[in-house]
Amino acid sequence: MAEEIINRVANSKLVTFNLEEYYPEGERVLFDIKDWLYEGFVLREKDFREDVKNYNWSVHQNQFIALTCSSDAIVPAWAYMLITTQLQPYAQKIILGDLQQLEISIYQEVINTIDFEKFRDLPVIVKGCSKKPVPDNAYLQVVQKLQPVVKTIMFGEACSSVPLFKKKK
Repeated sequence: MAEEIINRVANSKLVTFNLEEYYPEGERVLFDIKDWLYEGFVLREKDFREDVKNYNWSVHQNQFIALTCSSDAIVPAWAYMLITTQLQPYAQKIILGDLQQLEISIYQEVINTIDFEKFRDLPVIVKGCSKKPVPDNAYLQVVQKLQPVVKTIMFGEACSSVPLFKKKK
């Protein structure tokens, strides 16, 4: 006589936390100011201001922007601030750095808005594989938010997870 197969995972209180579900849609853009510098290295204020004034900033509507200078030029902070004043009405987020730093910053903001109290005293598995670019740093941030409230933290999938934390009784 065959025994009935019972799905213990489906019947458990195990909750899956998927960072991919919190991925904000919007194009990520690396905005390099190198071409606005004289010979790629010298910021001439008058010319720079003219380039900023004449640029069509509306093309960055709803984008996430990482401002950078790919040359070894020394760029004063006010230059990035000036660009930000023009981007601000259009862009969703603006940072100084590269695309990886942008993604980390986006996720940091998103994670800080999540109500982790809903996971109180529950076993939580943080889903590992994702199709979207979730930075490794986001997983560290999530663990720090989950650990004070959950019963256990695991990483991976329900069928093959790695235990990370178990609250002491």
